[in-house]
Amino acid sequence: MMAAFCLNSVAFASSGDPNIDHGGSGLEGGQAENFWYSGDEGVRVTVVDSRTGEIKSQSIDYTNKHPDDIAVHFGKVSKSEYIAGKAISPSTAKYKYKNPAQPLPLIVSNGNYTTDIEKIRSYFTDEKVVEAVAEQAGFTLKKITDGDYKLMIEPIIYVTYNGVRTAMTATEAALYNMQTGGDLTSKLGMLTHKNLPLAMFLEKDDLGYSAWTGSKTAFTTDSNIIKYLGVGIVSFKEDPPEEDDDKPSSGEFDYRVDTDVYTSVTVSGGKHTPDNPVTVRFYIKNKVYTVGNIVYPEDGSQLVWVKWHTPNTEQTVNIRVSVSGGAHADKTNITANVVDLNKNPPPDPTADDRNDSFRTPSVPSMPQRTSSAWSVWSAYWQAKWVWHSSWRWNGRRWVDNGRWVDEGEWKFRSNSYRVSLSANMQITCDDKNPTASGKTMKSGYGINEKVTASVSGNGEHTALQNAVAYFPEFYYSSYWRLLESTSTNSLEFRKNKYSTYNNRTHFTPVWYPDGGYKVYTWAMDCWTPAGMLSMNLTDSVTIKGNVFDDWHIAPAN
Repeated sequence: MMAAFCLNSVAFASSGDPNIDHGGSGLEGGQAENFWYSGDEGVRVTVVDSRTGEIKSQSIDYTNKHPDDIAVHFGKVSKSEYIAGKAISPSTAKYKYKNPAQPLPLIVSNGNYTTDIEKIRSYFTDEKVVEAVAEQAGFTLKKITDGDYKLMIEPIIYVTYNGVRTAMTATEAALYNMQTGGDLTSKLGMLTHKNLPLAMFLEKDDLGYSAWTGSKTAFTTDSNIIKYLGVGIVSFKEDPPEEDDDKPSSGEFDYRVDTDVYTSVTVSGGKHTPDNPVTVRFYIKNKVYTVGNIVYPEDGSQLVWVKWHTPNTEQTVNIRVSVSGGAHADKTNITANVVDLNKNPPPDPTADDRNDSFRTPSVPSMPQRTSSAWSVWSAYWQAKWVWHSSWRWNGRRWVDNGRWVDEGEWKFRSNSYRVSLSANMQITCDDKNPTASGKTMKSGYGINEKVTASVSGNGEHTALQNAVAYFPEFYYSSYWRLLESTSTNSLEFRKNKYSTYNNRTHFTPVWYPDGGYKVYTWAMDCWTPAGMLSMNLTDSVTIKGNVFDDWHIAPAN
């Protein structure tokens, strides 16, 4: 078995808590121009914000080797950046790395040995190791372990691919495989799509990444690698428990009411051609969704999905998955949580509301994913015509009554898909605000919000369907406004029942102090077969004075 990585919290003099687990299994031998030597590996370490996952340092590649012969790499790009939408870009610039003072343990299994997960966890939570990483990333040990930061760890391999020495993380391998139309898996699939990605994955959800619950020994897909695998996280203080206040969740099967969504599973096992395809059936709310003609090569796997519409009321939907054709799915029973977010709109503000102890809060951040990528296997017939002789004596001479026979075979190609989301929000002063000037207004009046999105790519997707706005007077918690779609990929506040004119408005509290008034919005529910896309958005107006400044009181004549 290989090493799975789950590094999650600290308790040392300066030790960390590793949310790291591992897996893997036998590794096939390479070919003349495609091979890898055991131990020719390293890790990429990135310091990230412990709350938002935002990158706080340049990534550093550590290795015990001296890979000065690397001809192609993809720069110092972390998994977070790829998830956020950065495209993979091969580089021929000189590859830079560091040799740690304390040698790395073996990370990637080759099938002949089992990497030691406890050694891996111990290494990345060792005080001296953490101190060295902190200094090289521009931090002190005290600063990096105070709870504000985490370490993101990604395994790297140094491999010869098509005769070229190449460095890649698991995420880069999956993206590069898609870019090369599946060529990487055809040459190095057991390494790049099993042992490398399964060298590290999370034991529990963290920073918007889900724990891996699939096979620890099977060949996996590009989309699963990108979404789940090839990453470990080291925390240095226990994460505070999340409040159960019905905020939207980014879980894989957490949905909103009245929303178009995708539910997907990964099927594997055997080799499947158009002669013996796989069929998957999803049983959802008394309906059966059938996906047939699924094909993939030996030791391959395939992402299979169904698009459906969630019910209009909050509930739990149990989804059953059945597979026929000699394969199996990574999930056969799925519990989908369908929630209604339109339950906590702010109360009606009053003229005598006060909050003398108010301090402007920090803007929160939900998990953000602005692109998703996946691949789909297709099969084509490669003909090989062979003459089959059938000699017969016709009384005078031998005659060949043979025929041409096609002894070809099914070949496979990987078709790549990618979808990207971009969005922006605009806060404006309500048109019923008589004294607003541009984006400056008095407190007590209303604001409007509009979120506009653009979804692009060559794969299936939905529009951006939901967005939730949070406000500073409620410390970006407790109350929120669920926006509604006013056109395709455009959302605005719902009509406010406390508005005299039934406007799409949010009233700022009359007590709000002068200065910036920033609204935070999580735009979400842009669904693809490989998961949900979402974005963190902010915009603000400036508060100067309050609504009472516009009142004039004079004695009656």
